[in-house]
This record gives sequence, C-alpha cells and structure tokens, in this order.
Amino acid sequence: MQPQARQRHIDTVLNLARSQGAAGTAPALIGRSWQRCMDDYGLDPSRPRQARIVTSQTLREHQDSVDELLAVARSAVEQLYTQVAGLGYVLLLTDHRGITVQYLGNDRQDQHLRQAGLYLGADWSEQYAGTCAVGTCIQEQQALTCHRNDHFDATHIQLTCTSAPIFDPAGQLMAVLDISALESPEDRSSQMFALHLTQLYARLIEDAYFLRRYRRQPVIRCGPSRELVRVNGSCLFAVDGAGQVVAANTAARELMPPGDRVAMTAVFECELEDLWRIPFEQDDQVRCFRLLDSGDAYFAELILPPARLLSTGSADDRIASIEAVPELDQLAADDPVMRRTLGLAKRLRMRDVGLLILGETGTGKEVLARAIHRSGHRAKGAFVAVNCAAIPESLIESELFGYAPGAFTGARAKGMQGLIQQADGGTLFLDEIGDMPLPLQTRLLRVLAEGEILPVGADRPIRVDCRVIAATHQDLGKLIEAGQFRVDLYYRLNAATLKLPALRQRVDRSYVIQRVLAELVEQGRLPQVRIRADAMTALLGYHWPELVNALAFAEATCDSDEITVADLPEDCFGSSGFLQSASAPARASRSPLEAALWAKRWNISAVARQFQVSRPTVYRWMRQQGLVQPQRLSGTRGVDSVDN
Repeated sequence: MQPQARQRHIDTVLNLARSQGAAGTAPALIGRSWQRCMDDYGLDPSRPRQARIVTSQTLREHQDSVDELLAVARSAVEQLYTQVAGLGYVLLLTDHRGITVQYLGNDRQDQHLRQAGLYLGADWSEQYAGTCAVGTCIQEQQALTCHRNDHFDATHIQLTCTSAPIFDPAGQLMAVLDISALESPEDRSSQMFALHLTQLYARLIEDAYFLRRYRRQPVIRCGPSRELVRVNGSCLFAVDGAGQVVAANTAARELMPPGDRVAMTAVFECELEDLWRIPFEQDDQVRCFRLLDSGDAYFAELILPPARLLSTGSADDRIASIEAVPELDQLAADDPVMRRTLGLAKRLRMRDVGLLILGETGTGKEVLARAIHRSGHRAKGAFVAVNCAAIPESLIESELFGYAPGAFTGARAKGMQGLIQQADGGTLFLDEIGDMPLPLQTRLLRVLAEGEILPVGADRPIRVDCRVIAATHQDLGKLIEAGQFRVDLYYRLNAATLKLPALRQRVDRSYVIQRVLAELVEQGRLPQVRIRADAMTALLGYHWPELVNALAFAEATCDSDEITVADLPEDCFGSSGFLQSASAPARASRSPLEAALWAKRWNISAVARQFQVSRPTVYRWMRQQGLVQPQRLSGTRGVDSVDN
C-alpha cells in the first residue's frame, strides 16, 4: 500500500473514531474499536502486522475447549458455506478469544487466504489484529460487518468480513461465526445480505447447542407465531420440575424479568400446570399464552427428554401431569380450565385419594371419572356408577350396601351384593352425592374410614377395597351450612377437587361437539354423519343443558348424512337468539317461530329467509309445533302466494 493511500486511510478512520456515529450503528462500533486499538492496545495503523497463525498444539487446545460446540455446529457451518462459497467467501468459526477453530475455504486461493489471516488457527482478537469483524464482535458482543477501510490494519483494507456472536445458555460469549471475502464491492450495503445470513446461522447453532446441553430437561420453545415456533428466532427455556428457568437462549432472555431465579409464571400469564399440560405427543402441540409484562401472545410447545432421563423426587408429580394419557387428553383441546383440571387428574390417577368432581349437569362428570379409572392402576377392576339422586330413598341403602338372605320381605333368597361391594378392586362413582340422605352419609363415612361395609340384615362386616370418586352440581358448602351434608364426609371425599367448566364457558366447544358426535357414531348410537358450518355456529352459541340429545335429535330429523341448522332442536335457537325475531309479538307463550310467523303475516318465504332455511323446513317446524295459519290470513293472499 502506498504511503499516501495509507495516510488517507488513517485520517479517514481517525475521524470516524472521533465521531463514533449513533450508538449501536456500524460507524459507532468501528469508531469505538479504533479508539480501543490506539488507546488501550497501543496499535499503530501505519504499521501493518502479519497474520498470526497459532501452532498446531495451541490450535488443538482451543479446539478441545469447544469440542461440543464444534460437533453441534458442523452441519450448520457446512450448509452456510455452500450458500456463500460461490460468492467468494470463506467461513471461520472462532472461539471466544478469537482463535479460528474451524475453517472452510477455497483451496485454490490457499496462500492468499493464509497471508490475509483467513485460515485455520488465525488469531482475530482485536488486541492483535485491530479493528476486524471477529475481534470487534467479541468486544461489542453484537453482529457487524467490517468492510474494507473499516479495518484498523492496512493489510486488511481489501477484505470484507461479517461476524455474529454465539452465546452459551448462560448468556456468555462462546464463539463467533464469520464469513469473509478477499475482495468485494466498495459499497457497504452490498454486505447487508451477508449480515442477515450470518446472524441467522449463528442463532441456529446457538439454539442447537442449547437443546443438546439441556436434552435431559424439559424445554419450552415459544415464539410470536404458531407456525414459526420451531424455526430460528424461537425462545428456548430449560425448566426444572418446579417450573424455574434453569437456562434460556438469547431470544428468551429478552422476555425474562431480572433476577437469578425466575419462574415461567413470571414470564407468561399462566399457572405452572398450564405449561405442563402442553400436549407434546398430539398433532397440535402448540398452546397460546400471553406475556406477563406486555400481554403479547406467544405460542409454546413442550420438548421432553426420554422418560428414563426424567428426574425423580418432588418433580415426579409435575412430570406426571405432562405425560400423554390418551384417556384424559381426549377430553379437551385448548381450554385452559380443562387443561388445569386434566393435569391434576393425571397426577392423581394412580393414587387412591378421594376425588370430588364439581360441575353443572351435562359437563361430563361421569366421563371424567371413567377416564381417571381407565387410566389408573385400578383399570382392570369394575367401574360402578351410582346416581344418588335417581335411587329411591327407601332402596338406596340396600342398593349401596346389599343385604343378607331373608333380610326383609321380598328380598332375594340368596341375598344381594351391593354396589359398593361390586366395586371391590375398582372404582365407585357416586354421582350427585349432594342428594344422598343424611343417615346414609353416616354409613358411607364408615365405609371410607374403615374400608368395610355391613349389608342390611348381616351381622358381620365385609372388607371392601375400592376408590371412591364423588360428583355433584350442588354447592356442598351451602348444604353443610344448612345441615343437609356432613362436613366430615365432605372432607373425607374431598382430598382433591376437580372442577369442570360449563360447556358454554369452554373455548374448545367445537372440539367437544365433534368428539361427542364421533363417540355416538363409534358406539353405534348414530350413523356416520357430519355437522355443516351453519349448524356448528348454532351449536356453539347454545347454552347447553344437554348435547347428546340435541345431536341425536338432529340426526333423526336430517335428510342426508349432513346435519344442518334446520335439523337442530328449536331450543338451540331460542336460548342463543340465533334465530330470534326482532319484531316478534311480546306474548311470552309464543315460540320464536310463531312470533316470526305473526311478524311476517305468515309469509313462509320471508320467515325462511329470516331463519336462513328452506320453506319446507319452516313447514316441518310448523307441523312439529302444531302451528296452523289463521283463516283470516289465508284468503286471497294466502301463505304460498305472498312470496315477495
């Protein structure tokens, strides 16, 4: 390089060092680097230095220190090089001290590249090489391009180099990924693509290393898009059984509040059980959560280690809640209340503790109880369901406890085994426990406390080993206050409470409807049918007391293998307002259909248009409800003639 050109180069970059540019911009990074080179390292830009290549022994020591990273990065490094090699770039991977531990380049330019320091074992630390992409990236710990005259050392003026940092799970700089070329266009903007590409692959390597390091721990991977959760840019949290963040990648650390021990519940607006219940072995493995500080939606999936590697001890219960349990998992999709309930059910399914299931009529209390039984260690035993509200009070004692031969007039000669004894070795489900008479509550308490029953008329108790699950739609607390339910029985039954939301409150109602329909078909109770979109809209808006009967009615009235809105019971429309007439007469006894007919002066076509159904459907509804057009409206402008 000519002395005049060298001096111009020095003057240009000295001016840059003084101005330093806007904070965080490339000129600012380069300016600060030049200042360090002169003030801290005592380097002279007018005195070029030869490339420094460490000895084979030293190189081996540096490579050994990042051996695990090299194994993880190999595939990504090779893939990146294939994309940039045709453009004249070579690839360097250095350790955190700037020593090149992996290199991919052009053998035909081997000597020129070695002289420029673009070689295996080259030292690109800022203290030795001056301002350069690798050394300045190490000091600033952010990606940058060092383009031509940006280099402090005059021997590097023809080079263009782009580097991006790679951090370990603790946030410490671990390595630098760099692509460099011996020659490039004058315009710095020509390297924008190189900068983005290098950052992309640096993040891929960093995340792959993170997943390898924490392959023995649950990892939560999340991002702002459901479709892009698993690609570069995702946030990774390694967590322990208590939900504490053990480590986080660069993107995830930006979401975390300050502190040494941060729980996932301090990152997302959720309960810990919501995270454990992400369905990691289903087709839809992603769940949506909101960030606690901003409220932004983030989509998360759960990555679990092999079962043999899971930790033992206090974390077992939490790990159990994320296991795939098909019998329970199929009961809900993405409803947060159900996810919490099912997670608790998973943890308790193998334990003989009393369960109390609370929920409105029709929410599936018995369905949940059966699923707990089938997925537990008593699955081979009987599941005996008792509806305490359906058995006459005079018979409930003998039904539950059985009776001895000749215990009373009309009794069977050989006696009868009670429902509790029939559940021996299995599960006894006591539905609507709030309707059990007080005297029987006392006897049931004895069964739960002592594990034995005394049949009616018998003089010796019988040992019984069964799990008891109770359910009710009533407020047992109010019944206790009213003296209608024993408080000691309540606490004996209620070792744990599972709450079921009403169907109208669930966000996964469409899943529930499709699931119930599929089960009815599988059981042979309905033929193969499907639900059209308009019928699904009406069903989703219905405040359910009973779903099965509505679907059975719709299947019976539909004319094909597709249920439409016209096939649903009229109740589906009345409660939701789906087909409510805005101009219906105020007479309370009239149905929505009759009100609409009066409002439209019995114009069937107008009513059909209002309800978005065909005219024959309106006629069928009229026949079902016994509606007949008044004679005074059936004259010259009859029902069928007023079709405008």
